[in-house]
Amino acid sequence: MPTTPFVHLHYHTGYSLLDGACRITEVMKKGKSQGIDAVAITDHGVLYGLVEFYQKAQDSGIKPILGCEVYMAHGDMHDRKTGPGGSQSNHLVLLAQSDTGLRNLQRMVSKAHLEGFYYKPRIDKELLAANADGLIGLSACLKGEVTESLVAGDEDRAARVAGEFSEILGPDNFYLEMQDHGIEEQRSANPGIRELARRLTLPLVVTNDVHFINREDADAHDCMICLQTAA
Repeated sequence: MPTTPFVHLHYHTGYSLLDGACRITEVMKKGKSQGIDAVAITDHGVLYGLVEFYQKAQDSGIKPILGCEVYMAHGDMHDRKTGPGGSQSNHLVLLAQSDTGLRNLQRMVSKAHLEGFYYKPRIDKELLAANADGLIGLSACLKGEVTESLVAGDEDRAARVAGEFSEILGPDNFYLEMQDHGIEEQRSANPGIRELARRLTLPLVVTNDVHFINREDADAHDCMICLQTAA
């Protein structure tokens, strides 16, 4: 049987400022060299790169998947409150599967900047529920609310949150996301994610949380993170 090619669904370009180091031209060049048919853009909290990404993907013969890794407020996006450990938000990956989904994503990201900004441009579950049509959600990285709950040992909270997102986005439109970048917390959470998928009958997806393209770019990306965190 032919194998299904891997498609990157969690990908940060240079528009994830001081975080992503992937130049869009190089993304497409690398994709072509590896025979990739499609690739997503999921920059942190912004959609600045969508037009350039779409145009260069089309020029390269690669299907562009337009999305964003949004910041989810702890509760109401209008409240200026921190969560556990001083966190201001969690992460959630949203991918547009239609023109309606893209318009809804644009509307939410605009409101995140104009109404929900607190350290980061944030949305909340109420806004997501009002604009969920045409969107697919992934539970994101260690900063995702589901994975964060599992790492903390709170399986009941993880199940409740996963159920909420599944109900908001609709059947088969919310995926539990698994990653393994050699991080202890990810490896400890992955069995719990698989079990949660079984219990709640939710689909699974495996991603790489891409922030740079080539192995030799790691040191330069580390310098960028140091600038971001003032380390």
